[in-house]
Amino acid sequence: MSEQTKLNWQQVRWQCKAGDLGFETTDDIEPMDVIVGQENALEALQFAIECDAYGQNVYVRGLSGTGRMSMVSRILRDVKPAANNRKEHSYVANFDQPDRPRLISLPAGQGIKFKDMMEQLSSFIADDLQKSMESEQLLKARDKAQKAHQDKAEKLTKPFEKDLASAGFAMLNVNGPQGQQTIIAPVLDEQVIDPPTWQQKVQAGELDEARQKEIMDQQQAYSKKLEELGRKIAEINEAGSQAIKAIYESHVSSKIDQKLAQFGKQFSDEQVADFLVDVKGDVLDQYFYQNQKGYDPHERYAVNLLVHHEDHKETPVLVERVPSMQNLLGSIESKWGDNGPVMADHMSIVGGSLLRADGGFLVLDARDLLAEPGAWKTLIRTIKNELLEIVPAEMSWPFGQPALKPEPIPVSIRVILLGDSGVYYFLDNQDPDFPELFKVLADFDSVIERNKRGFANYAGIIAKIIKEDGLLPFDAAGVARLIEHGARVCSQGDKLTAKFSRVADLAREASYLAHKAGKKLAIGSDVKSAVMRTKKRAGLSSRKFQERLNDGTINLDTSGHTVGQINGLAVIHAGPIVYGFPSRITTTIGPGRAGVIDIEGMAGKSGSIHTKGFQILGGLLRHMLPLDHPLTFSASIAFEQSYGGIDGDSASGAEFCCLISALTNLPINQGFSMTGAIDQHGRVQAIGGVNEKIEGFFDTCHQRGLTGEQGVIIPQANAAELMLRDDVQLACKEGLFSIHAVSHITEAMEVLMGQPAGVLIDGVYAENTIMDKAMRMAKKYWKNTQAKV
Repeated sequence: MSEQTKLNWQQVRWQCKAGDLGFETTDDIEPMDVIVGQENALEALQFAIECDAYGQNVYVRGLSGTGRMSMVSRILRDVKPAANNRKEHSYVANFDQPDRPRLISLPAGQGIKFKDMMEQLSSFIADDLQKSMESEQLLKARDKAQKAHQDKAEKLTKPFEKDLASAGFAMLNVNGPQGQQTIIAPVLDEQVIDPPTWQQKVQAGELDEARQKEIMDQQQAYSKKLEELGRKIAEINEAGSQAIKAIYESHVSSKIDQKLAQFGKQFSDEQVADFLVDVKGDVLDQYFYQNQKGYDPHERYAVNLLVHHEDHKETPVLVERVPSMQNLLGSIESKWGDNGPVMADHMSIVGGSLLRADGGFLVLDARDLLAEPGAWKTLIRTIKNELLEIVPAEMSWPFGQPALKPEPIPVSIRVILLGDSGVYYFLDNQDPDFPELFKVLADFDSVIERNKRGFANYAGIIAKIIKEDGLLPFDAAGVARLIEHGARVCSQGDKLTAKFSRVADLAREASYLAHKAGKKLAIGSDVKSAVMRTKKRAGLSSRKFQERLNDGTINLDTSGHTVGQINGLAVIHAGPIVYGFPSRITTTIGPGRAGVIDIEGMAGKSGSIHTKGFQILGGLLRHMLPLDHPLTFSASIAFEQSYGGIDGDSASGAEFCCLISALTNLPINQGFSMTGAIDQHGRVQAIGGVNEKIEGFFDTCHQRGLTGEQGVIIPQANAAELMLRDDVQLACKEGLFSIHAVSHITEAMEVLMGQPAGVLIDGVYAENTIMDKAMRMAKKYWKNTQAKV
């Protein structure tokens, strides 16, 4: 076993010394209200906020929990960008086209005045105007006009009636098929004879034929004069009605003009002036030319103020946490009558967050936005055209009723989109408008430097969390353990995680445990207990695995030496918690031409990355066995007792060592497990989850009894990331467990097989080395194959 690759116990866990933090408890620390380690993202975001150019919307890229939302909110609060020509948008009725409400956009603060003015005008029209039409002066003018027209009518009717009476006739009202009508009837013996009486006299022979003919001829002549007189009287009556209507219309027009003159002084906007002219025309139309049934000035002339700015100098900042199309765009509320749905009006229009953010900033989560049907299209269309159409073409009124088509609203919005890298690249590839509209990328790093500044930042953030959540204060040791956990979560050398949500959750649980124990202060042991509790809650799968190992259900050796068998390492995820566990890999070999067979791949259980790693294994084999003849053996490699899919290339190093063991018939020490990817030149490359993998194998060995000859082989590139548990570090210190960090696959073979691997010089390895035996066995397989041909 090579001692050169063995790490000492201090190297397997980085420790933060509480004495170096410079405080006793978090009460001594000022809570930090700044963003830690995100200077580049801060600069990009500040530029986007202060730059007014088109398309300078922001995509804030980074993992959740790194403080993106806090950073955006703080910058917008601190920078306080000036409000840019903020408007208050209103919809009013369109009297000519009721389905197309009119938009009136006024400077901030003017919209509410316009709304109040129209309410006063509506009250005047509904109450005062109606009362003024009953004034004594107006009634006198109406009576005078009526008498004048009656006099004209009498000048026509009196001569006719006098002439009619002298001829022995009179006008008589009778009921006919078309209702009551006036006819000319003869007067006999001072009695007006109606048609039935006339017929009786004719039948009784009281009138001879000559007298009958004379009376009927005179009757027809006067009937024609009566028709002519009727037409003239109708014209006089119509003229009289028009004159009276003109009196009232002039009165109403004058009253409205007086009122509008008072209101119009408050506004210089042409939109308001044009609308008031139309209102006057509509009032006259409703009073004198339309059926007034259902006419309510308060409804008809109401102003639907969609957005009102209390402080027109402050830039709006809106966070939309449910970015559905309706919440972004707004809606048109349904209206129902006695017989079902009826046409909505301008008062049914409701604005959404895109309108409320006009002149300011709208913060959205990219994944939430893309999950809402139509929301992304709505957002892009709005910021691209700088127009908000509250009812898009794809939305239609139910039951076949025509939909309102409000005028588009001009808007100016700066969108800040929060998302991860996957969503960013998806949008960049799929939507050609995205790079043109989101030109600013604010990248959040998931790590910060592991140095004194980083420690101070952590302490300040923890103090802030304590203050905001009302937690117990932490002593320096407790903060040190939280910092160590930040290093463990980060799993990068000389770095700490910037995902403070993970650290915050741990601090909350540690405070809970300390409070439950009656302490006034959370200490390091509370943090350790909190870490153990979080792992235990998600550790059922790991415990079940260990149980199956102990009862023999899963076969795994942690001692002894076996040819063609090695312990690989894998991980499972339970939310943010990761667990490692060992997996037995075996290899068999014999003469043939099939090459190296991946049983997982043949069974369809291999992921693409695992398949790639396996193919690299074949390339490395050719590189390390530079023979002058083909490799003519057949080998099969399998993960034993694996019934699910396998992916990742971290087992490719172990697979290669297992293959060499089978080829050379050299046994592998089963007390070791190995993780690490390889390249085609034999270099061992970094993998993920190194701490969890080591601890998973340690737990297995610990339950079976540590022998002092057990350990894990990891890539040298992962050595700086080690943050193993205290019990693992203690076992390393006491010599019961070891960690070997290797940079080349030959170093791993020497640890596993206890022999020199050999160095290739001029195509030859030193005699009796592992690779020399591999060369000789490969040649033997070739000869055996040749002999059979």
